[in-house]
Amino acid sequence: MRDIRVVGDPVLRTPAEPITDFDRDLRRMIDEMFTVMYAARGVGLAGPQIGVSKRIFVYDCSNRKGHVINPELTVDDDAEVLDEEGCLSVPDRGTGNPIYARTPRAAGVTVSGLDRLGRPIRVRARGTLARCFQHETDHLDGRLYVDRLARDAARKVLLQAP
Repeated sequence: MRDIRVVGDPVLRTPAEPITDFDRDLRRMIDEMFTVMYAARGVGLAGPQIGVSKRIFVYDCSNRKGHVINPELTVDDDAEVLDEEGCLSVPDRGTGNPIYARTPRAAGVTVSGLDRLGRPIRVRARGTLARCFQHETDHLDGRLYVDRLARDAARKVLLQAP
């Protein structure tokens, strides 16, 4: 099983490459990503978080489970929602648990992309699922949730991380 990469690892700050091969290896990677996510008790996991710089994420959040390959995110409702958010790649140095901070996100989004067989998918989301989609898409663009925090809040989080 792959390890989750943590803040400081360059793969987390590098924009991921599109996926072009929809083969058995991709299906195995998706299954492995779910295994890693569940083992870490997460609700979403992006390719770069396991050291794979590819545009893919998996999620099991708000009673919805799935994966999106080469996602495109569209904001449907740009009203800012401030809520607690953490990340498996930004763990507390002492406990290993994610560090949470109130993070601004759009209230509603639609994610479009492909499934494991290369078929188009589209999911509209609000609330926690919308937050999850934005968080995971940020990972694919080389961003972390701390990048969305005010400077002092981001500093506080990063001082607790490894």
